[in-house]
Amino acid sequence: MLSTEDNSLLTRVSKGTAMNNLFRRFWLPVLLAAELPTPDCPPVRVRVLDEELVAFRDTNGRVGLLDQRCPHRHANLFWGRNEDGGLRCVYHGWKFDVTGRCVDIPNAIEGESFKEKIHAFAAYPAVDNGGLIWAYLGPPELEPQLPHFEFAHVADNQRFVRKMLLPGNYLQIMEGDVDSSHVSFLHHAGVAPKGVMKIAGAASPYMVLNRQPHWEIENTDYGVRLAARRDAEPDTYYWRVNQWCMPSYAIIAAEAEALIHINIRVPVSDTETMYFRLWWHPERPLTELEVDELESGGVIMPDMIPGTFLTAENMRNDYLIDRSKQGSGASYTGIKSISAQDFAVQEDQGGPIMDRSLEHLVSSDAAIIAVRKRLLDATKALADGVEPPEAADGDLYRVRSLDTILPRDVPLAVGGRDLMTARV
Repeated sequence: MLSTEDNSLLTRVSKGTAMNNLFRRFWLPVLLAAELPTPDCPPVRVRVLDEELVAFRDTNGRVGLLDQRCPHRHANLFWGRNEDGGLRCVYHGWKFDVTGRCVDIPNAIEGESFKEKIHAFAAYPAVDNGGLIWAYLGPPELEPQLPHFEFAHVADNQRFVRKMLLPGNYLQIMEGDVDSSHVSFLHHAGVAPKGVMKIAGAASPYMVLNRQPHWEIENTDYGVRLAARRDAEPDTYYWRVNQWCMPSYAIIAAEAEALIHINIRVPVSDTETMYFRLWWHPERPLTELEVDELESGGVIMPDMIPGTFLTAENMRNDYLIDRSKQGSGASYTGIKSISAQDFAVQEDQGGPIMDRSLEHLVSSDAAIIAVRKRLLDATKALADGVEPPEAADGDLYRVRSLDTILPRDVPLAVGGRDLMTARV
């Protein structure tokens, strides 16, 4: 369990907190690229790390991310006109470029000279990368490299991207990704039928036959490698390896020929989370069947409320649980999609911010303990003036997860080395 103080340190992300400062040292996805599809398209509201912003794509295709308040009289720039290389406030016509520089003050005779003194309250670098728009919200002089995840280096037709807005603290929503033992229970019987897209790891019979994984955990340059080992046949082990990358990225165990996927949680506030889920294949376009499975809201992904980033299965409707299916054994939970199964148990673990000082952890929670320690160490180091080294080198993130069977006499570091290296 965590102390009350450490739990607060990990979960509180409002402005000025230690965790807010840590997240600001990294590039973070804040939008789908499709939300700003063309130059001069309508601006979009962005709420991230307890900050209210507005994003726009200018005439030249560059992305701006500004404080939503116009520095003149604080009108919301979301209502602005995106035109001729800048975002113009509709209240009095003041206009700002993607750097936050004021480029026009048309309602005052001194506007031409006065504009040089005016800047948006905040303006952050933002770039397109891998179907997402990433932003850096930290000190300008410390701007790091973008993380070179494999999904950002494949063609658009080799990648599927989904965004969701969830209630609950980012940490408890993220911790399921580093907990391999829950897959044997929560997602049991929630597996796609034969011939339909594989769900990485969940379809393995060894997940059910052996529900007590042995952990091999290694701190790495990018985060923590979380290897759950289970007995397979008398001479083999089944390995399920998730790669948790600083500060909140998790590449989920995937078989060699299956789609790979990553979960990214970005704190919106203490009790809200932006969730990006990406699937990709490093060597070929996604098939129509794969895209249909991901878009249709079936076993793998939840249905979405049209026109929103909110899931149709949610806390207000009890995630549409079907008790008859749960009782009959057709589904372990009675909740249709694997994603919603996770949401049901994670979004309300004693409240939107879980009190980890009341937990009773066991050996199967070793990975959760390791990730919490990595985050705590990084947060405390930053408070002492030590910058997170992971942010400085984007190449550290060129890794893959793993779902495979190896002979018992072959160490994971030997048998899985090539499989855990991104090659795109």
